Amino acid sequence: MLRPSKHSHPDYTVINISFLILKHLKKERIEDYEKLKKIIKKKFNGSNNLFLPSLNFLFLLGLIEYRPKSDTVEYLGNNENF
Repeated sequence: MLRPSKHSHPDYTVINISFLILKHLKKERIEDYEKLKKIIKKKFNGSNNLFLPSLNFLFLLGLIEYRPKSDTVEYLGNNENF
């Protein structure tokens, strides 16, 4: 769900998970898919079903690229800090 409702916990939204993914990828630039998934799961235990929609959201915005040969996610933007 992209738009949170009054029943949504702010930490468990696509926008928040996308922010955490971007924050990590800005530091590392390229990260293995499974490792990135574990990092997000470690921060928020119930975020498994929001991980893929968050990656899709970032891909649609043109901020990340998935490399199937190496199974990695790459940050495409500039490397400025948040």
